[in-house]
Amino acid sequence: MQVTAESARPPVVRVHKLVKRYGGFEALRSVTLDVHEGEVVAIIGPSGSGKSTLARCIHQLESIDGGAIYLDGELLGYRRYGGHLRALGERAVAQQRRHLGMVFQQFVLFPHLTVEENVIEGPIRVLGDSPSDATKRARHLLGRVGLADKLQAYPQQLSGGQQQRVAIARALAMRPRVLLFDEPTSALDPELVGEVLDVVGDLARAGKTMIVVTHEIGFAREAASRVVFMEAGRIVEEGPAHTTLAAPRTERLRTFLSRVI
Repeated sequence: MQVTAESARPPVVRVHKLVKRYGGFEALRSVTLDVHEGEVVAIIGPSGSGKSTLARCIHQLESIDGGAIYLDGELLGYRRYGGHLRALGERAVAQQRRHLGMVFQQFVLFPHLTVEENVIEGPIRVLGDSPSDATKRARHLLGRVGLADKLQAYPQQLSGGQQQRVAIARALAMRPRVLLFDEPTSALDPELVGEVLDVVGDLARAGKTMIVVTHEIGFAREAASRVVFMEAGRIVEEGPAHTTLAAPRTERLRTFLSRVI
């Protein structure tokens, strides 16, 4: 890889030789990936390639069977004692996870809370923000995702696209170092996809560090700074989004793109 000012800096997220198994099935096979400050890395590939598993491992929703994940140089999920690694307890993992926001395929909003209440819940209970500060920030973020007029609405009163935008505002309210998206548009009707991708694109232009698992190749081309193509639990090809998607180096990525575009 060419050395640039960006790549010369320590990565925000470092995945090193990551292995994840489910019984005898190896979902991730020695995956190594660095994500730098302000990068938007789109992870693409066929179903079952390990894309979502990688995102879930970074967020520590899945245990790992080999390798390591670092956030700003801090080992995630484990602590070194001499020459040995010891798994962290749930409270310590939760503390680390605060710095990694996650937006899922499903919206996972609290149905009994209003839009505003959904967004302020985490900052008040987890971060210790005052209700007034949390509310002020929630209203700013909901305005940013185009939902300033839906503060007192309940999730069931919103479209799927609006619910996903609430989920993005909720993740941002926790002030994460990195924002992870796991197929954020896969549960949406086609006509609602654009409004969510517009929000993610705005965050990309604002310099938010993001890892986006997506099947939306057009979005990856326009919003991502780098694209990573996975198959069978491995990274097959990666590079700048525009050039990699326009002129893939590997036959496998060329074939994949010919089928999905």
